[in-house]
Amino acid sequence: MYPIGIFDSGYGGLTVFREIRKHLPEYDYIYLGDNCRAPYGTRDFDTIYEYTLESVKYLFGMGCRLVVLACNTASAKALRSIQQKDLPGIDPDRRVLGVIRPTAEMAGDFTRTGHVGVLATTGTVNSGSYVLEIADFSPEIKVFQQACPMWVPLVENNEHEGPGADYFVKKYLDQLLAQSGDIDTVLLGCTHYPLLTGKIRQYLPAGVEVISQGEIVADKLEDYLSRHPEMERQCRKGGQTIYLTTGSAADFDSMAAIFMAQPVHSRHVKLQLPGVY
Repeated sequence: MYPIGIFDSGYGGLTVFREIRKHLPEYDYIYLGDNCRAPYGTRDFDTIYEYTLESVKYLFGMGCRLVVLACNTASAKALRSIQQKDLPGIDPDRRVLGVIRPTAEMAGDFTRTGHVGVLATTGTVNSGSYVLEIADFSPEIKVFQQACPMWVPLVENNEHEGPGADYFVKKYLDQLLAQSGDIDTVLLGCTHYPLLTGKIRQYLPAGVEVISQGEIVADKLEDYLSRHPEMERQCRKGGQTIYLTTGSAADFDSMAAIFMAQPVHSRHVKLQLPGVY
């Protein structure tokens, strides 16, 4: 029996993990944050792929047979390569899932005008992943993207609730809405952004739906496990979570407590594979 691995480049994936654990509290989890190399959002494709693969292999070495990339940038720039190129050679029975496709699949359920906005990091926007994935499910939807490079620093410096955040929230929303006055649904394409939801709603027109990924990904993971009993049977059910960080454990615990709304105790690790994968 094995834990489920949850990976993020830093802290944002905790907003997804919080919902996963709420929906599926019976499973054991290992959360790995690559905090010492965050943020991933402005890095090039090859670097993001290399870092993500190292982290996935580490979680495999910890015993995980199913890993969720709770990171939009990693999902956009590394997931497909890992699934198609690396997993067959590592172990074709292991699985790595992302957060973009489940979110894109649901976009058509929310929009009435067919105009959807995506707020994300520069890396995710440049990858075009949301545009491509939404087109797969709902080709009639028009997608408008806006990079928000200041939002992650605001959250990670615990300034997301302060008055200084208002300027940058309004700035990027104004830029998004200038692309189309018919946007009625906004996808938060970065796992940090749910902490800014209150301010985002404040500067959006009434009636615009704001969609964050946590609950959607949790629902889709639950559905995935129900459709793949051969994987579900391998998942250990003890209700335990191990938190790992490549950065400072003290810093991680302090910030993670904000995301998880409860105390978190982590340990520092180096990405050297702890076992055979």
